Amino acid sequence: MPNRTLLILAALAPLRALGATLEVGPGHPFAAPCAAIAAAGAGDTIEIDAAGSYSGDVCGWLTGGLTIVGVNGRPKIDAGGQSSGGKAIWVISGDDTVVDNVELSGASVADLNGAGIRQEGKNLTVRRCYFHDNQDGILAGDKPGSTIVIEYSEFADNGAGDGMSHNLYINHVDQLVFRYNYSHHAKVGHLLKTRALTNRILYNRFSDEATGTASYEINVPNAGTTFVIGNVIEQGPMTQNPAIVDYGSEPTGFNPTSDLYLVNNTVINDRPAGGTFVQVSAMVTTPVTLTNNIFFGPGTVSNQASAVVTANYTGASPLFAAAATYDYHLLPGSPCADAGHDPGAAGGMSLVPDHQYVHPAMSEGRMLVGTIDIGAYELGGGVALPDGGAAIIDQGTDGSSGTDGGSGRGGCACQLAAQGSAPTRWLIVFGLVLLLRARRDRPALSCRHGSDQPARFHEDRGCRGRRLAAPVWLRNAARRLLQRR
Repeated sequence: MPNRTLLILAALAPLRALGATLEVGPGHPFAAPCAAIAAAGAGDTIEIDAAGSYSGDVCGWLTGGLTIVGVNGRPKIDAGGQSSGGKAIWVISGDDTVVDNVELSGASVADLNGAGIRQEGKNLTVRRCYFHDNQDGILAGDKPGSTIVIEYSEFADNGAGDGMSHNLYINHVDQLVFRYNYSHHAKVGHLLKTRALTNRILYNRFSDEATGTASYEINVPNAGTTFVIGNVIEQGPMTQNPAIVDYGSEPTGFNPTSDLYLVNNTVINDRPAGGTFVQVSAMVTTPVTLTNNIFFGPGTVSNQASAVVTANYTGASPLFAAAATYDYHLLPGSPCADAGHDPGAAGGMSLVPDHQYVHPAMSEGRMLVGTIDIGAYELGGGVALPDGGAAIIDQGTDGSSGTDGGSGRGGCACQLAAQGSAPTRWLIVFGLVLLLRARRDRPALSCRHGSDQPARFHEDRGCRGRRLAAPVWLRNAARRLLQRR
């Protein structure tokens, strides 16, 4: 079919100009990720084969637009006693970076802030990653104009034990989008600390469970416009701090806005001595909005007398499915079913939850069944999504389709928009369709599967049953095209 081949090659020529793919691992041109990163140009994709051993491979870079993705499972990079610049495993000074499906662990430095990623550039997307046993999971410095998107990732056992290092620590950036993640068991520090001007904290699980020693589950010390929607938030019995969500507690660097919207969360206090579910500093004069939340366990809902409190549940058992194993779905007959209130919208964003957290670090749609339920889960309203939601690639930073993403150009893990005129883009679409059809018709196809991943992580999302495992560059190109309106 020479005519088809020519059409495919002509259509895909603009895509290949977008960036090269550098392969890392056994049998590939680069033995370790940092060698490939050093050789990469702006816009390149680096594929890291999980079969390789990369302990002690640390580096920093200035190159912008890199996409770093793990393939054939999730590659593991342990600091191995090394650090880049005395800061982290990876020090990212380039802009518009994507890190997808990588495990980073073991970062430790003299100042107790050794991070899996030290973000110093503008705009970062982290997706399907696992950060554990670092002094900080991710530490992002001040960067006006930057958006950080973190999704479908797990953070565990990070912290130096000094209370000033955390699972995640995001300093002053324009926006943090933190969704569909599992953050747990920080060592004395917080499960999430953010000083961003705007925070969208959506559909995550924050939990310290029986043995965790974290302080706050969510710490927003400089206030800012903050949406906390659809999360499961559990404070364990060994916590270092009686408050669960802390807002506006540090005056230095206080943001110009101070509006907090806590909507449809399930917040559990397993600390026997009680505490405060939502602790608000006296410096915050704007009433916080608390709507449709379950606050279960001993303690005070909020210390802010002016808080706008609507349709929250604080009574006896909400009838959870299995609270002992941290499953807070509602059972039939729950007093929280059909007991909520339409939360409306604020700050240009709908406050009505449209997703639910699925453990571990996944998501599903949330469909209203009758009147909206109170809490993070709608009884009978879960709607399964492909690959636990991680296959949804055109999602904006507010959880809806098509708004700004991590680089300000779309919300999926690949953030570089396709270049060229509208006719060129349609030609590319046509070429992609032809290529996918050609691949479909091939008699033998192989799917990528990891061989040594813990079952709880489910990180190999490349192939299910007879699904086609397209190459990364093709998937990235399709994502770019979908982002263009």
